[in-house]
Amino acid sequence: MQDKRVQSFLRRKEEKYPNKINRLITASKVRLVGENIEQGIYSLQDALRMSEEQELDLVEISPNADPPVCRITDYKKFLYEKKKRDKELKSNAKKQEMKEIRFTPNTDDHDFEFKSKHAEGFLKEGNKVRAYVQFKGRAIVFRERGEVLLLKFAQRLEEVGVPDTLPKMEGKKMFITLAPRAKK
Repeated sequence: MQDKRVQSFLRRKEEKYPNKINRLITASKVRLVGENIEQGIYSLQDALRMSEEQELDLVEISPNADPPVCRITDYKKFLYEKKKRDKELKSNAKKQEMKEIRFTPNTDDHDFEFKSKHAEGFLKEGNKVRAYVQFKGRAIVFRERGEVLLLKFAQRLEEVGVPDTLPKMEGKKMFITLAPRAKK
């Protein structure tokens, strides 16, 4: 068994170099893609020889394919482009936030409409909305009012949001979660 320092070193090396390159590739045949080569299936030795002739690296791109897909390229440049592509995908991905709206069992109609309009805006932006009724003191007696209020809220927003869950009680709060409706 290897000692912990060697295992740690190997783990860091795998994190730094996620793709197998050159002699680390274990498959006997590989599908070769890339520039300045004839695409097709080659033996590993032929692919390595071709990469050495071009003074570039043989990089395993898709290890799960049968046979594995490899590309002849400069490995450092490949890692740079992959990192850049991943960063761009991450920045383009919209992060969905959870917005909360609080009611009480005795919420007035005007307050209800005001808060519903805010929730509608949140849902249109693509955020989830979590509405809850806060029961304080003896107001817990009016659980039905809270449930009716949350169901009315979900019904009011049915054009822009779809309920994830039915109203449920947790402690002294009753929750409902709405997700934005898929755009057509």
